[in-house]
Amino acid sequence: MIETNGFAQYWAQGDAISHSVAYVLALMSLFSWYYILSKAWSAFRIRRSAGALEGFWKAPSLADAIFVIRRADSEEVYSPLAIQSAEAANQTSKRGDAPSLNAATDPGELITRTLRQEINRVSSRLENGLTLLASVGSTAPFIGLFGTVWGIYHALEAVGASGTVQIDKVAGPVGEALIMTALGLVVAIPSVLAYNAFVRINRITLAELDGFAHDLHAYLTTGARVIPRTEG
Repeated sequence: MIETNGFAQYWAQGDAISHSVAYVLALMSLFSWYYILSKAWSAFRIRRSAGALEGFWKAPSLADAIFVIRRADSEEVYSPLAIQSAEAANQTSKRGDAPSLNAATDPGELITRTLRQEINRVSSRLENGLTLLASVGSTAPFIGLFGTVWGIYHALEAVGASGTVQIDKVAGPVGEALIMTALGLVVAIPSVLAYNAFVRINRITLAELDGFAHDLHAYLTTGARVIPRTEG
């Protein structure tokens, strides 16, 4: 374990650059843990609501199905696909309204475009924060290493100025400088593990969304005869 006295001594002997390295690592850790905890809670809620997809297709009508999935989907990942695609199907059934590009679009193409837009929106939302976690995981060890190199440089410079080289005079400052490498790893490891976990969860969620969108498109273009309007 890292001794408190060693870190306190390193901090007291450090200059502005070594202190800046420590502050940068602290900020990186703060932001990464914020995203880790918030995305873990969001992922838990998303996976819990995934079971509503089965209940959606068991509902007696589209309006009932949307009600079921909207109530269960607290993160609004799956329900917008059903709501927006149903609205798109309603638009295609009103060809007498004011002219627009949507009115002139083939019904199947309009529904496809709506589903694609919703999937892109959800995908962008799921990926929020992953870039930061990946950046922290890849750069924190090198930032910590820079702090170590800088600390060792000053330790050796002090030893050289004293004119005598003794192992006990070198080992202490060098060991204290290595604290920065350890801190870099402490910051990086949770970010890397969380990034890999969230990427896997997002891949599963997007696969489910893609299948749900395909089924919705098939229902709204071939299986549905009367599309009830959904309440906003």
